[in-house]
Amino acid sequence: MSIQHSYSYPAALADSQKVNWRVEDLIGGDKKLDFSKPFLPDSLAGVSRIEGLSAREKLILNQIRGATYLHLFGLVEEFILPFALERAKDEVHGDKDRVRALLTFAEEEAKHQQLFQSFATEFAQGFPVKPELIGPAHAVAEAVLAHSTLGVAILILHLEWLTQRHYVESVKTDETIDPRFLSLLRHHWQEEAQHAKIDTLVAAELAGRSTPEEIEHAIDDFLKIGGLLESSLQQQVKFDLVTLEKAIGRTLSASQHAEIEAVQLKSYRWTFLVSGLEQTNFVKAVGELSATGLRRVQDVARALS
Repeated sequence: MSIQHSYSYPAALADSQKVNWRVEDLIGGDKKLDFSKPFLPDSLAGVSRIEGLSAREKLILNQIRGATYLHLFGLVEEFILPFALERAKDEVHGDKDRVRALLTFAEEEAKHQQLFQSFATEFAQGFPVKPELIGPAHAVAEAVLAHSTLGVAILILHLEWLTQRHYVESVKTDETIDPRFLSLLRHHWQEEAQHAKIDTLVAAELAGRSTPEEIEHAIDDFLKIGGLLESSLQQQVKFDLVTLEKAIGRTLSASQHAEIEAVQLKSYRWTFLVSGLEQTNFVKAVGELSATGLRRVQDVARALS
């Protein structure tokens, strides 16, 4: 069993080389965030349907969600970076296009971490309070990488295709969000488009060397890691409420807390879990690995929706 695709390391490497941007060209210096505008489309931030907040407070919560969106991707890249480096080492004396493509993958993930750090610096200069954020990054990476290699590859595939869906379906056509933040997401998406192809190649290689039992175990691991991430999202929702109250200068009532937690948890689950579990390319890949595994993944997606 393996994943069917039309990708190749030489083509992914060539496409990566066409995308050439630097962190300092996107943010920092005179390239400021516009705090009069939202940072995320509402399809990703899910603040518009909260009844207990004013328009100004919804804007502030949207901007908090913009900060946590990048922070969570930064946490993700803490385990993607060593994973890509290890896969390059697997056959370091073999196909040089493969090695170069994986090293480029890793280098770009490190650049994305720098990009998100630069955003955090700019955010701190324009936002009234310091946001509460989950972590630390190294602990998240250790917990994820403790699982099977194929299980982690499936997780990364889920995240890479999720990123593509977010940009194409939500960010690309939204004219209301801050142009600086939109530019940041667009440039991130451009490189992640190649990463999705490279991780498909890696996952296909790993699956091709695995028994059916090992594939089922890997899907189990993927779902277990998803459970860990879901617990982290629950904590981030609570942190967001702390940040929001500090930023708006008022204490929310118990009923307001309950409403915001419920709406925001559903939004976080869709943005970081369900949107990937239901993404067409990811569904196809898992289905080719295991019909039973796909049913389990779809059951989880329905439970989280």
